Amino acid sequence: MLDDEPHARDEISFLLDGDPRIGSVRSAASGASALKLLSNEPFDVLFCDIKMPGLNGLELARVVSQFSAPPAIVFITAYEDHAVEAFGLQAVDYVMKPIRAERLRKAVRRAVESRLSAHSSPAEHEEQADETIPVELGGVTRFVHRSEVRYVEAYGDYVRLYTDDGEQHLIRATLNVLEERWSGAGFVRTHRSLLVRLDRVDEMIRSPDGHTTLRVGPDELAVSRRHYREVRDRLASR
Repeated sequence: MLDDEPHARDEISFLLDGDPRIGSVRSAASGASALKLLSNEPFDVLFCDIKMPGLNGLELARVVSQFSAPPAIVFITAYEDHAVEAFGLQAVDYVMKPIRAERLRKAVRRAVESRLSAHSSPAEHEEQADETIPVELGGVTRFVHRSEVRYVEAYGDYVRLYTDDGEQHLIRATLNVLEERWSGAGFVRTHRSLLVRLDRVDEMIRSPDGHTTLRVGPDELAVSRRHYREVRDRLASR
């Protein structure tokens, strides 16, 4: 646990000590002292603040990512403006201060899942690993997990994520990139503007005139003739 503020360091260490999934907690007051600890013994997870004098949390994460067996990284900070950069460093979570015990437990769970995934076989890795996507909503950064996404729709240089809770999130990305990145997580292209998660499909409907749609919850999504055979075969084998 790395934080230059003694009160925050003690509070977070206390909460982590009380989690049965945590074996032991070591704390550091600076990036330099944390790097020394990390270099001398293996750690599963690094919980660290971002804004600190000297070596800050993001800089430390860049160094640690070069280790042969780097720990999972959870950022704990009072500043939301580094979220995109943090997830670019493959952080498993980004927790905002003031800390809530329930929120920290969720971060621990994600870190544990990340470590299990790192030691699994390639097939297990595809099944277990999740991706966290930072989204902006009214000036507030929220975090959506890929596993919560039912389907994705293209909007030029952006895509809109449709999630299980009925919410929509517009992010800057392309459907082609997401199709390549998420194919191993059960997403399939059904149309030039749609990417659908197969295990969210309730029905495949073929009309007399040859048009095909998928029912995904309350929505009906088009399947183009070009993608029909792949979608049909993937649904049949799921």
